[in-house]
Amino acid sequence: MNDTTDPECLFCRIVAGELPADVVETTERVVAFRDIDPQAPVHVLVVPKEHHGDVSVLAAADPGLLAEVVEVADTVAHDLADGQYRFIFNSGPRAGQSVFHVHGHVIAGTQLGWSPA
Repeated sequence: MNDTTDPECLFCRIVAGELPADVVETTERVVAFRDIDPQAPVHVLVVPKEHHGDVSVLAAADPGLLAEVVEVADTVAHDLADGQYRFIFNSGPRAGQSVFHVHGHVIAGTQLGWSPA
């Protein structure tokens, strides 16, 4: 681990190879892996390899890395579904964030309804 990781963070440990994950896409700075509790036929988490607490922190620190996260999400959706997808970031515990390493959820593979809560 280095200064851009948190040794207690679940996703930092996945990025480091300490914990297994079903990786579907990776770049030099981003990794995408299947969610262990999928909410749709395609449910993939897209995670920057550097530790940032949430999407706002990442956007302020490295907008280029945030753009790469979005690019990887789009690639995943095209590779695993029909290219139509929802990309969700939860920021904070009341919004449903349970791992405090920014990650976007690629949700696809079915007709999606709308339920904001």
